[in-house]
Amino acid sequence: MPAHALSAADLLAETRAAIAHAAGLAGRAPETIELLAISKTRTADEIAPLIAAGHRSFGENRVQEAQSKWPALREATPDLRLHLVGQLQSNKADAAVALFDAIHSVDRPSLVEALAKAMERSGRRPACFLQVNIGEEPQKGGCAITDLPALIDFAQAAGLPLTGLMCVPPADTEAAPYFALTAKLARRHGLAGLSMGMSADYETAVMIGATHVRIGTALFGARTL
Repeated sequence: MPAHALSAADLLAETRAAIAHAAGLAGRAPETIELLAISKTRTADEIAPLIAAGHRSFGENRVQEAQSKWPALREATPDLRLHLVGQLQSNKADAAVALFDAIHSVDRPSLVEALAKAMERSGRRPACFLQVNIGEEPQKGGCAITDLPALIDFAQAAGLPLTGLMCVPPADTEAAPYFALTAKLARRHGLAGLSMGMSADYETAVMIGATHVRIGTALFGARTL
């Protein structure tokens, strides 16, 4: 059956079943993996069926877009969890800390400082992942692998609630080696969280240790924008 003919509940069930299968192959408990429905460019009307189907964790790329649709959705469903998975400008740190429960794209000391100050001002402490430029791609965000130890030290000294690492492997390549390297770096630095895996490769990510998978197309269908 084509994806567009399936309901949100069907797509959610299929994705959860695939996560559970991959977790089982790796000897992991499926409930230790958080499925983030990536709702960037999706309207509140497109998101609502997933919420109605029982899903609670969502991811957005941009602070401004999230501000336009999530306050009303959260008012109707207060237990929603919202994750920022896109690049964050330091001048948006206050808004991000106010809106999101987790920030996956911390990648430089200036952003660490801005977030630490925003958390101190607001009293909110969203979980933070350090984004690693695991494929060493100049066009992508994320800190260089060689800079990661210093950034971890800086974030910990600033008091950021550091949860783990995030990566986006190069497109059109086998993702497994990049996931494995990210997992190795996280273990080396004592970080338990691994935000990795999207619609095309999340089962591989789960088998390698992902704790958060970021899935858009498999839950919403292909974007028309």
